[in-house]
Amino acid sequence: MTSRKRISVALVGLIALVVIGWFVRDHTGLGTQRAVPGAESGLPVREMSELPPEVGRTWQLILRGGPFPYPGKDGSVFGNREGVLPQEPTGYYHEYTVPTPGSPDRGARRLVTGERAELYYSSDHYGSFVVVDPAG
Repeated sequence: MTSRKRISVALVGLIALVVIGWFVRDHTGLGTQRAVPGAESGLPVREMSELPPEVGRTWQLILRGGPFPYPGKDGSVFGNREGVLPQEPTGYYHEYTVPTPGSPDRGARRLVTGERAELYYSSDHYGSFVVVDPAG
């Protein structure tokens, strides 16, 4: 095989790989995933639509800046004393009540926000968390 023919075959092969790569990316969704802030923590990631509807309503209140059902508590600094979330300086995280239907008090459900757009949900008063993907 001449060197000119080898170069032509290699070029055709390279073009075929590029076309196949574009096809796979565009038709499978691979390569289009976006990073969810907080996912690097290793905690499970859940789409907002998978969580109780009150989580979404609380998230909308946070985006609007309130009014919150517990103004003395909602928006306060979350200390992360349990150490479940990544360690950050005091004041990095803030907590918000996610109402629990039928509960006579604040209940155990919380959303915690981080300074780098992280959003975490706890259904068991900080015993465990999931990273929330608000776009899902």
